[in-house]
Amino acid sequence: MAKEQEEIINSIEGADKQKVDVPKKLTIIPLRDIVIYPNMIFPILIGRTSSLKAVADAVDRDKFVFVVAQKNPNTEEPTFKDIYKYGTIAKIIQVLRLPNNLLKVLVEGLFQAVIEEELDNPTYLEANVKQIPVKYNEKDKELIGLQRHTGILFKDYIQNNSQLPPDIIGAYDNINDPLKKLYYASANINTKPEKKQEILEQKNIKKQYYVLSQILSSELELLKIEDEIDTKVSSSIQKTQKRYYIQEQIRALQKELGEDEESLPELAPIRKAIDDANLPEHAKAKAEEEFDRLKKTPSMSPEFSVNRTYLEILTSIPWHHRTDDNLNIELVEQILNEDHYGMEKPKDRILEFISVLNLAGTLKRQIICLAGPPGVGKTSLAKSIARALGRKFIRFSLGGVRDEAEIRGHRKTYIGAMPGKIIQSMKKAGSINPVILLDEIDKMNSDFRGDPSSALLEVLDPEQNSNFTDHYLEVEYDLSNVMFITTANVKYNIPGPLLDRMEVIDLNSYLDPDKLQIAKKHIVPKLKEEYGLTNFNIVFEDDALMKIIEEYTREAGVRNLEREIASVFRKLAKDIVSKYDKSRKAGSVRKKALVDNPYFVKSMKGESFIITPDKVEEYLKIPKFRKSAENLDDKVGVATGLAWTSVGGDTMPVEVNIMPGTEKLTLTGKLGDVMKESAYAALSFIRANLKTLNVPTNFNKKKEIHIHVPEGAIPKDGPSAGITMTLAVISAATGLKLRGDIAMTGEIDLRGDVLPIGGLNEKLLAASKLGIKTVLIPKENIRDLEEVKEDVKKKLEIIPVAHIIEALPVAFRDWEKHIKSKTKDTE
Repeated sequence: MAKEQEEIINSIEGADKQKVDVPKKLTIIPLRDIVIYPNMIFPILIGRTSSLKAVADAVDRDKFVFVVAQKNPNTEEPTFKDIYKYGTIAKIIQVLRLPNNLLKVLVEGLFQAVIEEELDNPTYLEANVKQIPVKYNEKDKELIGLQRHTGILFKDYIQNNSQLPPDIIGAYDNINDPLKKLYYASANINTKPEKKQEILEQKNIKKQYYVLSQILSSELELLKIEDEIDTKVSSSIQKTQKRYYIQEQIRALQKELGEDEESLPELAPIRKAIDDANLPEHAKAKAEEEFDRLKKTPSMSPEFSVNRTYLEILTSIPWHHRTDDNLNIELVEQILNEDHYGMEKPKDRILEFISVLNLAGTLKRQIICLAGPPGVGKTSLAKSIARALGRKFIRFSLGGVRDEAEIRGHRKTYIGAMPGKIIQSMKKAGSINPVILLDEIDKMNSDFRGDPSSALLEVLDPEQNSNFTDHYLEVEYDLSNVMFITTANVKYNIPGPLLDRMEVIDLNSYLDPDKLQIAKKHIVPKLKEEYGLTNFNIVFEDDALMKIIEEYTREAGVRNLEREIASVFRKLAKDIVSKYDKSRKAGSVRKKALVDNPYFVKSMKGESFIITPDKVEEYLKIPKFRKSAENLDDKVGVATGLAWTSVGGDTMPVEVNIMPGTEKLTLTGKLGDVMKESAYAALSFIRANLKTLNVPTNFNKKKEIHIHVPEGAIPKDGPSAGITMTLAVISAATGLKLRGDIAMTGEIDLRGDVLPIGGLNEKLLAASKLGIKTVLIPKENIRDLEEVKEDVKKKLEIIPVAHIIEALPVAFRDWEKHIKSKTKDTE
């Protein structure tokens, strides 16, 4: 190509192109990724219909065209906005027809030019084009210097670019004209079209040389970087190959001399790890088998890395090492009491475990499930148990786990395979008897990748977990010494077979007095230290803490209580820092933290801050909840039910309206299927016992009965609202007012029997908080009252009922009078 271009350039060097008569109106040929310069002959492939027509018209006229680069090569049908204004006037030398309706057009660049006027042509682009005369003085010293500098850069560029032939340098030296030298060098640079376009857009030859020099300098830098990268890669490959060859030679020599291959540097640490791991017999056999395979595997093979990682994990898992248990029952009890207030059941269970451990020496059936609302301290209690026992504590969450391999691991044949969470936890613990917390066990899911709850059956079964098999390890591992503790908000969401393997300990909601003690003994001291306020005498009045508990939180646990107390501490910290800064010179900059200022620490030490109820309201603003007993008036058609939720108990008013309309039962409030069935059962019982209840026989004739449970955005379900719905409908049908200070819970059947329910403790606690005086419960739930705290029972009159009829005289103040007065409709 270089020789051909040299011959063409020499043949046209003496020609005076300025005298060529070029028409002003020219057809435009848009080019993709190509910039054509004057004095350059270049073949163009034409395929677009518009360009084919443009070439055809140009050949029929005078063979002159204006070739210009597209701004975006992907534009299929470019307009004037899609092409550059500056280009080259060229002449068509030859046209060849190719297959697939393509033309190969050979053009010769003549002059720089610019589009002066865009012409309207629906077939192809056409414009009036103005030539750009480039005038220069060949004896100009600056121009001569630019030529020499550019020539050096250009030759250096050709020599360093392996994609270009060296003959280009000879052709460049044979050109004498400065402008032709410029165009020749520009045409032979492999760079982006937009950079080449910059040369065409300059009207001064010196500026063109400056642009060309910049492009060449930039390209040379890139070529040098590419060369350095290539050298480094080649060197790295050579070193790797050399190492491989040497290792293979060492292997061959050792085999010839009868020496063991284990003396290789990369195998020695693994051999030592196997010997030091004190593996049981079955694991030792597996390790030796994998090590023999590793010795025969070339170190460059991917298999080598897989086997080595497997052996490293196998030998790093604890097989015999165990931590010593703290067997002092008094010390364990002291630690548990330091960390948590109340929680007698789980504390007694741990003390029982320590006692048996003292007598039997070992105990392998220790799988506990702590079930309770959020914020009651399940996770922190598990951590405290580990601290009391002196064991390592490992926690991982099962919430959202869908893949069985998360528990059992992946088979090591998969890329990036690792053991499951159980084995990883054992490796992290470093002992065979840690406390492992499986958090949120009720929130696992299953999909096409397997059911993780099924994988946990083996882990949490005392009869099976001594032979637990992880897919990655492929050897049995003994988990019987591990103390597994699981946590759940709702134990009913745990699969039955899994729940059957655990000892469930219910953690009930905290009473307000319990929260007060927790805040005083645990939350306030912890936050005081966390916020750097230990040097100050900060005292929370009991009334202030109770105000936060009653008016700013409504929860089963103490999480929100801790957040609100933390907010008080933050605002107090702001007051302290603001007070100090105001006492200093106004506008002065302080770059040092106050905790590092000895004067501040000394001056503020011992300063007292009393947090009163008024101060709480000043810091926390308007209370979020109204105090108890705010609206307990007697109403018609409104009954207060008690509900159990995952965050504790709650009150649930049920409202009933009976109005003229289509005879139907309407249920609103986002009720679940079970709750809807309770409403149908309530209505059926009332219709079947109209005389007994003294309800008008036509109470539902041509009338719509609407039952609504407020807070309609919250889904509600369960059978325990049966008694509440029944009494609310009776009230609406008879016009009798229901007592506002009474709440109730219980499932009903079609005979009116009140059936037992769950979550009684949480429900009674919710009733006491609201200021309810009397609570109706199913008679069969009397045995559950033993679990209810005395403080709650003292506040409530708890009346057990076996049948709905027994509840009526208690729920309606005028029920006896109502029964005696027979209505006309019921006679």
